[in-house]
Amino acid sequence: MAMGFRIRIENVVASASLNVEIPLEKVVVSLEGIEYEPEQFPGLVLRLKNPKAATLIFSSGKIVCTGAKSPKDTNEAIAKVVSMIRKAGIKVPRKYKIQIENIVASAKLNRELNLDSIAFSLENAEYEPEQFPGLVYRMDDPKVAFLLFGSGKIVCTGARSIADVRRAVEKLDRKLASLE
Repeated sequence: MAMGFRIRIENVVASASLNVEIPLEKVVVSLEGIEYEPEQFPGLVLRLKNPKAATLIFSSGKIVCTGAKSPKDTNEAIAKVVSMIRKAGIKVPRKYKIQIENIVASAKLNRELNLDSIAFSLENAEYEPEQFPGLVYRMDDPKVAFLLFGSGKIVCTGARSIADVRRAVEKLDRKLASLE
């Protein structure tokens, strides 16, 4: 069965724990382009141009990467940041595990969606057009949430792998087709 839509990855959020304390003040003085305002936020913000992503570095040794367009880019961004921390003279482990926390993807189904009728016939759907133009639909397997719009545009969030995004979108498409 050929699916008639393209799935676009909009954002991948991943984290890594280096399991060592990172003296943030030491990182600040040795790296350029860092935002650090401890009164407002407990971590450093370091934006990368290539791959384009923002990373948050916490003194606990946790690194969060957001804004990347693929899991490969998050891995690359975190590796870059770890090597920058190392260059700042801080001992960090060679091995660390990167975990994908959330993938946000969008797609355009090749049909318009009647959100009123979908809200009526789809369980786990919430639709309050006075408050927000999209319908929220929660799926259990894979565990994701969707925003559906009348135009046929959908946004999927909460997936932890590209495979789950694809599976969820295809499952949603089949479910919507069965309601027509």
